[in-house]
Amino acid sequence: MAFGGAPCACSKAFFMPSDNRAPTAPAIVGYRALLRNREFAGLYAAFTLSAAASTVSGFALGTLVDRRTHSPFLTAVSMYGATFATVLGALTLMSVADGRRPRRILVVLQCLELAGVAAQALPGLPLAARFVLLLVLGFFQSLGTGTRMGLLAEVVPTAGYAPARSLLNITSGGMAVLGYALGALLLRYLSPQGVFVVAAVLTAAGPAVVATTVREHSIRLTRRPGLRQTWTTNAALFSRSGRRALLVNLWVPNGLIVGCEALFISYDTAHAGTLLAAGSAGMLLGDLMVGRLFTADRRRRHAYPLRLLLAAPYLLFAFHPPVPAAAAAVFLASVGFAATLPLQEQLLALTPDAVRGQVQGVESAGRMTWQGIGAAIAGGIAQHVAAGTTIGVLAATSLAVTVVSRPFLAGVPAPAPRLSEG
Repeated sequence: MAFGGAPCACSKAFFMPSDNRAPTAPAIVGYRALLRNREFAGLYAAFTLSAAASTVSGFALGTLVDRRTHSPFLTAVSMYGATFATVLGALTLMSVADGRRPRRILVVLQCLELAGVAAQALPGLPLAARFVLLLVLGFFQSLGTGTRMGLLAEVVPTAGYAPARSLLNITSGGMAVLGYALGALLLRYLSPQGVFVVAAVLTAAGPAVVATTVREHSIRLTRRPGLRQTWTTNAALFSRSGRRALLVNLWVPNGLIVGCEALFISYDTAHAGTLLAAGSAGMLLGDLMVGRLFTADRRRRHAYPLRLLLAAPYLLFAFHPPVPAAAAAVFLASVGFAATLPLQEQLLALTPDAVRGQVQGVESAGRMTWQGIGAAIAGGIAQHVAAGTTIGVLAATSLAVTVVSRPFLAGVPAPAPRLSEG
């Protein structure tokens, strides 16, 4: 099996660390040092704009669907439905993330996202058309994420990867807090279509920033990206049980908890924004603490407790707590989302340079897809059972998956210390 034209005796070598230099203690890379890197700053700014636009448009669409249908299932799917299509990108064209002109690819994909967000602003657009747009957007977003992550691994040193992902996650949480608050505020004065226009303006700035700050990188792929290349890499990715367990832990527990979040509007329409903002704030704190203050070894040791923390507080919702207690539980639980950082570090350490974009894209697409699955499961159960009870059931299931899969992660090697690059 070959990757990027380089011969490989078998799939066993696929996820071996690609840096063969003598190990040394990794340098500490801070957020300021990352932001002084012009290319990272450009990727970061574009991501920030995209995250803000996605949050605002998602809240607007969820509100619009809830007003028209009063269906917990359709409301949940409308907020997270784009994630269903990310798996299509992972299975078909994700190898474009490691193409010869990733900056150009990223700009084109962001422009396609802009077209989709702008189309949501059309008045009188049928709900069926809005859901089709969600699927199209999800497909392009999955390819864009893979391309962005491939570029990220090119423009930051190895020791800066975890802090860089941490900063992106923190920003995602921060933009969600601001986005949900901004969305709720805008909906007091604008129609959902007007909020979509605001989201389109934010989206439009992204490709302009990337085009002016990021230089073109050739990510060492000598074979043409396409369906065959995508399948070849994916087959090697899923060839070992330890790696499969790693991906299960990145995808399933998170997805089920996002399903809990998708029921906030149905659970308490008046305070849904508060609960969503509390979750985003907790995620921000967790990523700041784990990504910036923990060493790599400490992150790895705390991965399992963090995954338990992610679900346990949601059990409280089965007893219909008052809003302050519910918001506190959501905040505390969302700190557990930081468990993705050590798992992502393990995955990157086992990935050859030539397919880093695709592998990170597949990981992200699977995580996003499971968010959509979690939202669909949550909405489907909530059609017949109270939203609070449904949240408790999903939390218990997430805990069970984490506990049962833990033994299978024992054989996954810890990332070896690597020299920083660039």
